[in-house]
Amino acid sequence: MDLRRLEVFCKIYELKSFSRAGEACLLSQPTVSEHIRHLETHLEVRLFDRLGREVVPTRAGEILYNYARRMLNLRREAGQTLERYRGKMSGDLELGGSTIPGQYILPSLIGRFKVNFVDIFIKLVIADTMKITNMVLDGGLELGVVGAKIKNNKLQFDQLFDDELVLAVSPDHRWAKRSAIRLEELPQAPFIMREHGSGTRMTMLEIFEQAGFDPKKLKVVAEMGSTDAIRQAIKAKVGVSILSHRAIADELQFEQLCHIPVKGLSLTRHFYLVTHNKRSRSPVGQAFVDYLIENRDSGT
Repeated sequence: MDLRRLEVFCKIYELKSFSRAGEACLLSQPTVSEHIRHLETHLEVRLFDRLGREVVPTRAGEILYNYARRMLNLRREAGQTLERYRGKMSGDLELGGSTIPGQYILPSLIGRFKVNFVDIFIKLVIADTMKITNMVLDGGLELGVVGAKIKNNKLQFDQLFDDELVLAVSPDHRWAKRSAIRLEELPQAPFIMREHGSGTRMTMLEIFEQAGFDPKKLKVVAEMGSTDAIRQAIKAKVGVSILSHRAIADELQFEQLCHIPVKGLSLTRHFYLVTHNKRSRSPVGQAFVDYLIENRDSGT
């Protein structure tokens, strides 16, 4: 089976577009279509349905994707192992980060890592915790750093960094001058919730459960898919929310937002390295994992 065609197939699957896949693979759209036509003819199955502008994988396409990613990862691992045998460390690493580690922790760590490994190319994918863990599970990513553990015996979670969640309010909110609020006061203010799949949301709900607080009591007025969106919504006085201290550090410093302690509520959480139990690790992936573990206490 032609690995180049599998590479093109995977790009279409991931980008949901023939044209964007062509741009990523430096190929014209007719060439991309020809690769898929040959692949479908060889396998005697249809791999994609074209629904207007949207490209949707068929069930056969979904099955092939998992195998194709493993084949491409094995090719990459073989190349990296041979490079290491020749005394070099080079190659590509596809790494995932949930919102907070992806935006506020991993970029600086990657920068310091590449000082010693200049020939390694790292692609950082940022999505919510659930999407990153699913991509590691499916083989689309070799490893990820996420804000919550998911129950799956195929995945391994190793604690890396600590984080603090805080109740964030606008500077002119009635709680802004308070030294703290009680947990039972939280339902009195409009609340902005992160989306399902967010590690911040999962951790917050777990903390509420441990404290005996029913999150259904919250007056949820909006649900937003990013920390940045919630941060801006708090400034616009849409409501209050619980966010990572790292994400609003600048706003706190310049007094654009305030954080209020909640009595009796411990809002410490952890970030985890997530890997697949059954898949071998590439030399580049192992080098980055070793680096993360060596720097697990820094978190910056």
